[in-house]
Amino acid sequence: MADIERVLIVGGGIAGLTLGRALHRQGLSVEIVERSPNWRADGGGILVQANGMRMLRAIGLAAAVDRAGVCVRRWRFCDQAGHVLCETDLEALWDSAGSCIGIERTRLQEALVTGVAGVPCRLGTSISSLSQSDESVSITFSDGSSDRYDLVVGADGISSTVRALAMGSATGPKPLAYTGAMAWRSVVAFRPRGLDALQFVLGDRCFFGLCPTGDGGTYGFGNFTEARKREPVVGRLDRLRRRCAGFGGIVQDYLSALTSDEQIHCAPVDWLSLKMWFTGRVVLIGDAAHASSPMMGQGGCMAMEDAFVLAECLSASKKLAKAFAEYVARRQPRVKWVQQESAAAAESFRLPPATRNCVLQERGDEILRRRFAPLVAAP
Repeated sequence: MADIERVLIVGGGIAGLTLGRALHRQGLSVEIVERSPNWRADGGGILVQANGMRMLRAIGLAAAVDRAGVCVRRWRFCDQAGHVLCETDLEALWDSAGSCIGIERTRLQEALVTGVAGVPCRLGTSISSLSQSDESVSITFSDGSSDRYDLVVGADGISSTVRALAMGSATGPKPLAYTGAMAWRSVVAFRPRGLDALQFVLGDRCFFGLCPTGDGGTYGFGNFTEARKREPVVGRLDRLRRRCAGFGGIVQDYLSALTSDEQIHCAPVDWLSLKMWFTGRVVLIGDAAHASSPMMGQGGCMAMEDAFVLAECLSASKKLAKAFAEYVARRQPRVKWVQQESAAAAESFRLPPATRNCVLQERGDEILRRRFAPLVAAP
């Protein structure tokens, strides 16, 4: 075990809760702080793919996620009218890695929060200052309290406060970049007829995705190539329906089940790629280190892998610096692959529809299998 005892995890999302569970099981004194006053999970739903479920099995939480979600066995691409272009068997793709589970983010959050029942968690709390020495990291919190830790983990997302305070200008003047797409996400307690797969309906420089979730629900996610903007809550449903007017029946069935603007979460899709993931006794995981385009649906799974691998490295190395170096060496190539392939997928979706659809009809299954192949082995 590395030379640590007290650990502060900043951020109570997928990355932070997974790490909190893993480190607590190793016997470390762990504390989690989350700036939100309650356990919330924006974004509607998620497909926890087999590599993410493998991490949850390793920390004893897979069964709870299985119960709250639904197994998704196929990934399907369709043209704008809804005609199938290609389909991939996810159980064959992932082989022994496990199943893919569609689940509402709130239900996933509940399972992860239950998993840290023995860990002190402070909601409505953020950090306001950070300084470190060779021996410890000193933290001042938003409520005016302060404390020292042997290790601080930034699991606080793409706009990470930990990253800004610990690394500052070392990350470069503009670490965030806009991918060129706005994402519109929602979830409804309704399943369109015929939806038995993760389904992407592809338009012209846009798509609408549908994923089954537990209890007969559906996660819907629209992706539109357009200028970055702030979308006010008022009027979101009408604006989404107008954007989707050209999509076929299954998308319209889903949209008809939405009833309010407040159901829809809308945000720009930003990109973050850093070479520097740690400094001294501070380390970053998940989107705080490497947010990317969601085209592979791997953001949450990469966060889970980060958390598990970091916990393994801390357990296996006696020196913190060595543990961090091993963590980065194991994770950066895998993350780079996901970012590279996600960007390639985004560009392919922006090809002229006739060209893109032809490629998917001829080679879609082959492309998807190649894209995920490096992730089938354990990280």
